Order: sequence, then structure tokens, then C-alpha cells
Amino acid sequence: MSKILFSVQVRLVSDLTRSKQFYEEVLGCEVNDVWAVRDDFALGFKLIQAESSTDVTPNPAGRDQETPWDTYAYVDTHHDLDELYEELTSRGAEVAQEPVFMEADWGVWKDFAIQDPDGYVIAFGSGEKD
Repeated sequence: MSKILFSVQVRLVSDLTRSKQFYEEVLGCEVNDVWAVRDDFALGFKLIQAESSTDVTPNPAGRDQETPWDTYAYVDTHHDLDELYEELTSRGAEVAQEPVFMEADWGVWKDFAIQDPDGYVIAFGSGEKD
């Protein structure tokens, strides 16, 4: 079976220049004409200029979900997650969901989310087993 090396999410954006600036300056991605990627494609996007702003459609919230997510990325530890939160907020990220803990029978999950200029929500989480 062939091995997939990475994937990227395709985002229709209302203002390509503004989006590229956000993904580079706030999210810390390397941005070129084709990609916005971070950490060797661990987080990747293909940004495409929408024909109309009405074509830009972030996900709605799902059942029992307060904050809708368009992307969810895993970070190894709560400490790493806290560092990432500080990094992104210090760069001006708009927080869509403050860091929250969720208890599970296996341990504790923690996550937070930020929002890009078009309202796409990028969440980050980490789990620590008991």
C-alpha cells in the first residue's frame, strides 16, 4: 500500500493577501504562492482566493459543540500546548476558545482554538494519561 506523507486543508479565503499575512505572522507558517505550512507539514493549508466572500464557509458547530472547528491539530504535552497558546496570542491571534480541560477515564485532554480573518477556527489539543 502506498504511504501518504502529509495532507493540507484547502481554504477559500476572502482576501488572499490578508490570509497569507495571518498564516505567516500569527500562525507561524512558511507561506508561498502554493502553501502555508508549519512544522514540516504537520500543519498545512492551501489558501485560494474565493470568487465571492459568500463562498467562504467555515464549519458550523456540531451537536453539543460550542466552538466549531475547521482544523484540529495535536500537540504532544499540555506544556507544549501552553507554550503554543502563549506564542500565538503574543502574535495577535484571536482566541475562539480559551484553554479548557476535559476529564476522561484515561486522563485529561486540554485544548484551545484561534480564528483566522475569515472565521475559520483552528483548534489545538493535547492529552495526558493518568
